[in-house]
Amino acid sequence: MAASRTTAEEHERRAIWLLGLPTFALALSITVVTTYLPLIAQEFTDSSIVVGLLIGSEGLLALGLPLVVGTWSDQLKSPIGGRLPFLIAATPPLAISLALLGFAHSLVIALGLCWLFFAAYFVAYEPYRALYPDLVSDANAGKSQSVQAIWRGAATGLALVAGGLLFDLAPWVPFVTAAVVTLAVMVIFLRAMLNGPRRRWHEPEHPKPLGEAVRELRSLVAGRKGLQAYLVANALWEASLGALKTFVLLYITVGLGIEIGDAALIVGAGAIFVLVGAVGSGLLADRYGQLRILRVTLVVYGIGLLVPAVTTATLPIVLIAPIAAFGGGALMTLPYALLMPHMPAAAHGALTGFYSLSRGVGTMFGPLLTGIAVELLKSPLDGTKGYQAMWLVCGGTVLASLWFVRLMARAAPQLEEPDAAAEL
Repeated sequence: MAASRTTAEEHERRAIWLLGLPTFALALSITVVTTYLPLIAQEFTDSSIVVGLLIGSEGLLALGLPLVVGTWSDQLKSPIGGRLPFLIAATPPLAISLALLGFAHSLVIALGLCWLFFAAYFVAYEPYRALYPDLVSDANAGKSQSVQAIWRGAATGLALVAGGLLFDLAPWVPFVTAAVVTLAVMVIFLRAMLNGPRRRWHEPEHPKPLGEAVRELRSLVAGRKGLQAYLVANALWEASLGALKTFVLLYITVGLGIEIGDAALIVGAGAIFVLVGAVGSGLLADRYGQLRILRVTLVVYGIGLLVPAVTTATLPIVLIAPIAAFGGGALMTLPYALLMPHMPAAAHGALTGFYSLSRGVGTMFGPLLTGIAVELLKSPLDGTKGYQAMWLVCGGTVLASLWFVRLMARAAPQLEEPDAAAEL
């Protein structure tokens, strides 16, 4: 029995690392889009609101598509399970639209390609994320998200540093390069999953019509105050991250007047601390409790994000940057780990869709609100052409989420403890 338990643990450990490959591919692609498309957009618009709407269109699609796709993947029966068919179908249009975005020189073309890219992204992402609760035990939820954060951090850092250097060569180069890498990594993952020994596929015992499954999810959320608070809190976290990803290079290059190559190196250095925070927070959460670590992180991270809003002096920003970046890494890791242990077995895909619905609300409003704030504060913040206002949105949304984290803790006090099995 001990030998079989050891074998099972080895299979799960391998699965945790293998599951990180799509995160690398998807994080690389979406970082290139959200970071460098705003720079291309300067060719056809000088409005930060238009830039916010362009990138925020991700959130508009996320209001419905993830929930439908995630629930559908719970119900789909096929020889390769309910999840992988969606990844196979979504990968080609995702890579093609990503490559073509580098050649978009009008708002209409950029918006159309954005919608295609984000639609393919969500079709792949929801079933893929549902593979985590399918294949990873609750005891390793935090660990799995820390490993995923390593892949995400590596992809984000690569996209920021290499993307900036490639952008200097020609604006289309980082998009085409990212598309090729994304396609290759997804093919490697799919081949490994299809050929892997003793692979467990999710199969619904009693498939339901899609509409009925969505209605059941709505009823499930309606009866859980903790899940409702989670929906708002996660939306606020994603609003902060969405605003940061969309406008940070514009803040550095346009607001501070730093060259794109140097800006990419600056942001890439910050990505190292993001990676450390992502890995460390998952391990700390498993030991001390997810909400306990999250509360401390939100206070430090939120205050740290407000520092650049009140000063452009180098010293205070340099001192606070590593701490704030650590908090950002934690915020990329803990939210889904917090949700994983509380997913009913038959609703992994549906609640993953619920997770992305909350993300979508944030990614839609974060860039849009930041674009509006930049336009409104251009005069008082003339030194950075208004882009300093980005930090007010980033820090304000993080601090506002503390109220909803408190409501989550009230709904499930056990979540303050490690290895809690309470329901949100």
